[in-house]
Amino acid sequence: MKNAEGGAAETKPDNSAQERKPSQDIVSTFGPGLLVTGNIICTGSVQISGRVVGDIHAARLLISKGAEVEGTVMAQEAVIDGEFKGVIHSNNVKLQATAVVEGEIFKQSLVIEQNAQFEGVARRLATTVEAPTADQIKGQKPATIAPAVAKPQSYVTNGAANGNAASDAGH
Repeated sequence: MKNAEGGAAETKPDNSAQERKPSQDIVSTFGPGLLVTGNIICTGSVQISGRVVGDIHAARLLISKGAEVEGTVMAQEAVIDGEFKGVIHSNNVKLQATAVVEGEIFKQSLVIEQNAQFEGVARRLATTVEAPTADQIKGQKPATIAPAVAKPQSYVTNGAANGNAASDAGH
């Protein structure tokens, strides 16, 4: 690109693009061989490959294959590929083929892939789950759990029922 005098145009780095990036682009990873006992709050995405005993509040949560999590989860999106025991509050929940989940899921949508195992109750969220704020990271404002509608959907599945993946897209 040339300026009006025929020389090269001066280019300025666009720092505003970096400032506008949503915090969900940041991924915090807890690797295999790691045990965390306590609560995790993250304004971005969290990927668990080790073991966590405690509550997790994040914009997005991925529990990887081989990971174990026990506690309460609040996330806008939760993808489970490992083992989870407890309560999930999430707008969108996806249980991958190797997921083993026991407990309650409060959701707006739930997808259960073939061979995933889920034993528990799924309930519709009354309000959406929001990502944690910077104030929650600083400990100034506690997280609130959205109330659920009282109409439960009970599931016991190993994903092998007539070869089809079970799915609940908001029904």
